[in-house]
Amino acid sequence: MYAQQSLQDTLFLMLYGGVAILALAIGLYLWLRRSNAIAPDVTPPMALRLWTAAFFITAALSHVWWYVLGVYWLADDRLVRNIVAVTLDHVTLVPLVMALLLHMLQDRKRPLWPWGLAQLPIVVAAAVGVIRHDEFYGFEVTTYWQIAVMIVFVIYYIHALIRYGRWLHENYADLEHKEVWQSLLFVAALFVVYEVYFTNPGEMAREYLAQLETLAIIAFLLWRVETLQELDDKLSDVSQADEPSMSLPTTVNIQQMLKTCCEDKQLYLQHDLTLQQLATVIGTNRTYLGGYFVQQGFTYNTYINRLRIEHFIRLYHEKMNSAQTMTAVQLAQQCGFRSYSTFSTAFKQFKGQTVATWMRLQTASDSQNLQK
Repeated sequence: MYAQQSLQDTLFLMLYGGVAILALAIGLYLWLRRSNAIAPDVTPPMALRLWTAAFFITAALSHVWWYVLGVYWLADDRLVRNIVAVTLDHVTLVPLVMALLLHMLQDRKRPLWPWGLAQLPIVVAAAVGVIRHDEFYGFEVTTYWQIAVMIVFVIYYIHALIRYGRWLHENYADLEHKEVWQSLLFVAALFVVYEVYFTNPGEMAREYLAQLETLAIIAFLLWRVETLQELDDKLSDVSQADEPSMSLPTTVNIQQMLKTCCEDKQLYLQHDLTLQQLATVIGTNRTYLGGYFVQQGFTYNTYINRLRIEHFIRLYHEKMNSAQTMTAVQLAQQCGFRSYSTFSTAFKQFKGQTVATWMRLQTASDSQNLQK
């Protein structure tokens, strides 16, 4: 709400107020409601919920302070009003976004204080801008500094996200409601809003666009938080360099134990089977078992999904031989997969073709054998 004409646009004020009320309502929902109304079967991380609630409530307050400063205080001094309002947005919304993004990564706790401390130069520059009535310090310095901080954060976050994805594959067989790569879309959307909001300020088309994009961000962030499963067994992050070397007898023993306890007993059909749980069953620890998979050149997730795909193939042929009719979706569920999309991706990864193509080729092959 940069321009004075925005205060005279009834339609814009309705949209502006609606976005603020929606953000406040969702913030209170995340803060006060313990059950999940979006995905009842998912339990999101409580800390992430609270940080997201803080972001939504602050976003609603941001709408309030922009309106109050424009109507009741500093209404005649647009420069100072905008410096104060923009600075409040900088030092509240940006750190909160960084905090909730980092809390999506559940492999380990990451420090938040450096990103909060990075806002201090913005406060100093804004104060200089207000005192000197200088747009250069109040806007340009603060904006370019914040852009630099955001670029550094994005680089750091991408690295952390890659590490988190690797950690998931090393410790979990089922990745549904655990992967957070979609958060990069949220980061990209925020950059777009930032660019719209701080370039050519005051244009009504951009004012409208900023509010519409805020609605999209609210919807996306609510979905992302409420569909992210809390990981109960937060495993300590052990790097490959810290893993003890394994002797050949140890490797052979683990291989035999996996064959006996996991493959023969079809433990891989269990949903949400973690590396820690499998290690406990076979009588070893997570570090040694993880080290075994590293030595074999594949992840725990790959190992379990390979067993499930092989089980699917066996089950498919059994059903075909007994003239039983079952869909690929039904078979995938019996093979330990929670979702068909995950099964389809894993199948194509291992077999090099889609499930439909493979089944069609199998049917054609069976028909040829019968004709012979």
